[in-house]
Amino acid sequence: MTANNQSSFNPGKGTGEPVGVAVLGMGTVGTDVIRLMSENAEHFTHRIGGPLELKGVAVSDLSKERPGVDRDLLTDDARSLITRDDVDVVVEVIGGIDYPRELVLAALNAGKSVVTANKALVAAHADELAEAADAAGVDLYFEAAVAAAIPVVGMLRRSLAGDQINRIFGIVNGTTNYILDAMTSTGADYDDALAEATRLGYAEADPTADVEGHDAASKAAIMASLGFHTRVKFDDVHCEGITQITADDIEAAKKAGYVIKLLAICERITDSVGDESVSARVHPTLIPEAHPLASVNESYNAIYVDAEAAGSLMFYGNGAGGAPTASAVLGDLVGAARNKVHGGRAPGENTYAELPLTPFGDVPTRYHIDMSVVDRAGVLADLSARFSRKGISLRTVRQEEQERHSHARLIVVTHQARESDLQDIVKELSELDDVQEITSVIRLDG
Repeated sequence: MTANNQSSFNPGKGTGEPVGVAVLGMGTVGTDVIRLMSENAEHFTHRIGGPLELKGVAVSDLSKERPGVDRDLLTDDARSLITRDDVDVVVEVIGGIDYPRELVLAALNAGKSVVTANKALVAAHADELAEAADAAGVDLYFEAAVAAAIPVVGMLRRSLAGDQINRIFGIVNGTTNYILDAMTSTGADYDDALAEATRLGYAEADPTADVEGHDAASKAAIMASLGFHTRVKFDDVHCEGITQITADDIEAAKKAGYVIKLLAICERITDSVGDESVSARVHPTLIPEAHPLASVNESYNAIYVDAEAAGSLMFYGNGAGGAPTASAVLGDLVGAARNKVHGGRAPGENTYAELPLTPFGDVPTRYHIDMSVVDRAGVLADLSARFSRKGISLRTVRQEEQERHSHARLIVVTHQARESDLQDIVKELSELDDVQEITSVIRLDG
């Protein structure tokens, strides 16, 4: 993303002037945005300095009943709606990437400020969208793209703009957190926990984007870009989901004093000569039971930020749902509308740092390795020596008897080492005759 182009200064419409709004999409979030715009119209007028006026709502099916909105406002021609002279701000809550990208770019190029809740769009095309907003001298807001009502984007763009952020990590997907929490609290296996999440509406009919970590990876890309002033896209984020987590993994974590969470981890990494790079990754992670993130249950989200001056900050709340997401959208809408009335622009994105991306193999991490080994003298010493030859030290080693007395369960927790070295040792162990099976490998944090 580029810095704001201040030559395209917006002088403002003037106090009392209305701000025309077009809404693209009327699903759960769009419906709540329109409802709250109507219910809180007087409050918004005072906060903005002029009234919000809904000029149109673009939908894909005009025959469908749309309670709460005048049918005369409905259209299936989104492109015509966003270029109308009486529209000042476009709210995009459609979802997807390609079609919304076309609409958002068209709106920005037409001089309309844009508010979007579309995490996938922002993670894939933020640089292109920001450049279009800068060229037109308009705003691009996307608070709702990360953790809904939790003010993560605003915190990174404004509140901590005077600080250096070193690390952003946390739970940013409610579906996976609900599933893992259910597995932890009830002992359910993954399939049963997913089925319950689907029944309760926490999981979509096709949960792939959530359970494979793609949703969290989009959010990680956005947070890393804002936090480290470096362009990070979805494809730059290492991504692993929770589909391979078993009830045995959950139980082993409990015994060791850990909880398994799907974490998005974005960090500034400094090497031995002081050179900095950026890492963004999503994967199941063991965190100590005493860590505040361990107690984040059901579908809630929580994000930790470590900054030089501010220290450690934690943001917690509803990270999904129609009303919480609409709250974030409306916060952005108020900001964009206020700028239309009074002039000026909101802070834009800035990638001046241009830090390189850390190869995933160079990321420092720790492993929790659960394996079944032949129960004979000398096996543990041999395995420990193999770790040592790779330069990996062991923090704890725990052995448990198995029903088959010729084998033992061995649980190894390493100290911090390079990801590639830890991957190599796991591959080496899996090829040994003394190792019957490597049951699971999970990273540790916190």
